[in-house]
Amino acid sequence: MSDPENHPIIGWEKETAVPENHQFNSYLHAKNGHLHMDGLDLAQFFLNEAPQGFERTLPSPLEIVYLPQIRKQIHKMMQLFADVIAELDYEGAFHYTYASKANAAEEVIRTTLSAGAQHEMSSTVDVDIAKIMIQRGLLTPDRMVVCNGFKGPSSQYAANILQLRLLHENLIPVIEDLPEISPLLSSGQTFNVGLRQKSYGPNETQAEMDQANSRFGLHTDDIWKAADYIAAAPNLTLKMYHYMVGSQLTDIPAFISWLKPGIELFARLRQRYPSLSIFNFGGGMPVAMTLNFSFDYHEFARQLLTALQEACRRYNVPVPDVMGEFGRYTTSEHGAHLFKIIAAKENGSERPWYLIDGSIMSSFPDSWALSEHFIVLPLNHLDKPFQQVQLGGITCDSDDVYPPKPSSSPLYLPVETDELYIGFFSIGAYQEMLGGVKGSKHCVLPEAYELIIDKDEDGRFQFQILQGQHPDDVLRNLGYAV
Repeated sequence: MSDPENHPIIGWEKETAVPENHQFNSYLHAKNGHLHMDGLDLAQFFLNEAPQGFERTLPSPLEIVYLPQIRKQIHKMMQLFADVIAELDYEGAFHYTYASKANAAEEVIRTTLSAGAQHEMSSTVDVDIAKIMIQRGLLTPDRMVVCNGFKGPSSQYAANILQLRLLHENLIPVIEDLPEISPLLSSGQTFNVGLRQKSYGPNETQAEMDQANSRFGLHTDDIWKAADYIAAAPNLTLKMYHYMVGSQLTDIPAFISWLKPGIELFARLRQRYPSLSIFNFGGGMPVAMTLNFSFDYHEFARQLLTALQEACRRYNVPVPDVMGEFGRYTTSEHGAHLFKIIAAKENGSERPWYLIDGSIMSSFPDSWALSEHFIVLPLNHLDKPFQQVQLGGITCDSDDVYPPKPSSSPLYLPVETDELYIGFFSIGAYQEMLGGVKGSKHCVLPEAYELIIDKDEDGRFQFQILQGQHPDDVLRNLGYAV
């Protein structure tokens, strides 16, 4: 067995069979030789035995969208911050906000809103999505809508935000650049406003922060200028300070140390602008994308709130409400992509090649572009011996392989390949959006069927099938008359 300290664990790492009832993580376990996801037998979607309440087999490849996992993530983080707030006697509130760029699918936005999340957006089409959700009664007046992203005075995004304000009062445009203030000021509408600090990266002092090479946010001098402009405006109120330092951060002391310059500046701003009441630490909250992931969410929340208490005490100002923008954390674990192994080739290689009936690099662009790791497990034959393999997609591209080429993580799959199905897990954030929805993919492979799964109030599974692409759809996308 390989040393788990030196590489991400992406699957089973033994040549022996997986023990009965082995728990891989919080939602995947082995039972009767099959992989179960929160009680669902995933192999059964392809076999002739109907799983729980589902009466047909589906083609491979197949995308799984498991909505209960989204609600679970949101409620877990809300409860965790509530517990820490009580422990520390912290006098502010916590606002869980979904960062919609991670996955803007209708079923995802619907689920995050129904689970109680605030909503964050970053483009003009996001505004159109918010309008639809308001019309449906899902984006209710009590929910904050945080408008991140560039919104210059002549942009469609800025114009669309002004239109959204007519439908939703609880809107917070976050200023990235000083000219973004003017459309809000001249609109005549009242706005709560946020300011984003130029802060992305491992900066532990204000000087380092101001020297950071980032296209996002305002230099400290411009933060103070913007705050003065907003305070002088009759229709604008400074409400939020936005300070994001990175993505998928797993080192808690480093995470907190990078946030501290912003916490310090927030307290100074709060002395001059009493309306400032929300500290938004942006993203960065990590999520388990491999099986050896470890992060103490409770300890992070405790250190963050403690740092806010100490800074605000020094400056004699009230502690703020705390907001986090959770994208990957919210959606990563709800998505899975299932494939059939269609060939096993020795090919004179050190390890055999297993080929899937789809593409790795177009289904999970981060594995190709960023050498990102995802969990890979067989759906059946878990009770059979395993061997170390190389996994390849069906395209003719030399980069369509897994694990990623620079990776030192081994991949083990069953020796038995007859009717063998495998799944990639924790792929629900960014991967589909980066690869494109209903678009033509690399090597013109049709898009897979999608199975959306939810539970009713009695815990019974509910299923919705979204049709995959036909080859004619791909041809039409590319301009061929068929």
